[in-house]
Amino acid sequence: MKVLKFGGTSVGTIDNMNAVMKIVTDGEKKIIVLSAMSGTTNDLIEISDYFAKDNKDEAQSKINRLENKYKKIIKSLYKTKEKEEEASVYIKKSFKKIKSYLSEDFDENGKNAIIGQGELMSTAMFSILMNENGNDTKLLPALDFMRIDENKTANVHTIKKLLLDVIEKTGDAKYYVTQGFICRNDQGEIDNLQRGGSDYSASLIGAAIDAEEIQIWTDIDGIHNNDPRFVKNTKKIEYLSFNEAAELAYFGAKILHPQTILPAKLHNIPVRLKDTMKPDDSGTLISSEVQGSGIKAVAAKDGITAIKIRSSHMLLAYGFLKNIFEIFEFFKTPIDMISTSEVAVSLTIDETKKLDGIVKELKEYGNVIVDKNMTIICIVGNIIAEEKGFAGKVFSALEGIPIRMISYGGSRYNISILIPTDQKQKTLQAISDHILNQPG
Repeated sequence: MKVLKFGGTSVGTIDNMNAVMKIVTDGEKKIIVLSAMSGTTNDLIEISDYFAKDNKDEAQSKINRLENKYKKIIKSLYKTKEKEEEASVYIKKSFKKIKSYLSEDFDENGKNAIIGQGELMSTAMFSILMNENGNDTKLLPALDFMRIDENKTANVHTIKKLLLDVIEKTGDAKYYVTQGFICRNDQGEIDNLQRGGSDYSASLIGAAIDAEEIQIWTDIDGIHNNDPRFVKNTKKIEYLSFNEAAELAYFGAKILHPQTILPAKLHNIPVRLKDTMKPDDSGTLISSEVQGSGIKAVAAKDGITAIKIRSSHMLLAYGFLKNIFEIFEFFKTPIDMISTSEVAVSLTIDETKKLDGIVKELKEYGNVIVDKNMTIICIVGNIIAEEKGFAGKVFSALEGIPIRMISYGGSRYNISILIPTDQKQKTLQAISDHILNQPG
């Protein structure tokens, strides 16, 4: 069985929903994971923000506009009055849930419950559409099996057990449809896997059923060797290893959620990225196989803050780095890059909610300098340390660009550099011109 995930744009219009139905109904048994219709999650977040500010008039107005939008879609989506009415009943139920917060206290649990309605509505509408067209389809409620623990980490063992139970209770079908993104937390409350979490949902489901393949369908034909939003003449990558794809996803490749790769890698399940509007295109295949060597792609991660701790007392000081790392552990703030010298350590973070507390603690160990508005450029490929001329190619291409930090050697799959964000486009283009688009 395969797992196919379709993003918000893929189910964002009536035509797109019908296109997805055509793609999935090939007679092969599968689980179909859907995001909310494009724009819906943003609308629901805006409604939640109005509730949080106790601005119920604006919330009501926004709810009414969104509900009317869905009513129009339903009126045109179905051929029969019976299925139109079935979808209308479900959508009314979702909006009744959203409107209930007009008369109730509102908190984070309420926000998560509201945001989750997007996926619940899109999957209900699509399932009804599938059955109306004679496709044997059943709905698998993600809230019945998708679980995260107290650390917001997917509980893989529980997910597998619950999912298999849900499938057995639901009964046999050719096509199963379920929600991406949404889940329940360790308290049983509605929660979510954060932005882009539908990809992660698909990977977790694929791992749970030991899928033949996990497919991520979006509006892009696969992973490109550079960011087409900033760079001209990018090229689609046909094959990537799990490790290469994981580096790209973590360091900014928008097409893939950073956590998607791990469940697939652990169960050796290939992941294929495909374009909904170009279903015959092969897309990008990610697997355990490593094909080719050298640099394959580059990604950029914005919103980085660099922190330098300089201390003349740290030279050969036993336990210095341990003390530094424990500060970040205490504030539950991950570190992206790190570089050390005899008298200083530099590192980067992308989560700055606890920055003031971190800096205060770090000052106990030396002088602290903070640089904001930085970007990590991650150059990825099957990079062999012994490959002659590799470092020379990179630094030659980046001549004239101010480099704040370099990380190389921790992995054979990437070299990362830290630059000011205002140098991002120039850096990406330079790598394309001098490395990626060069013959050989």
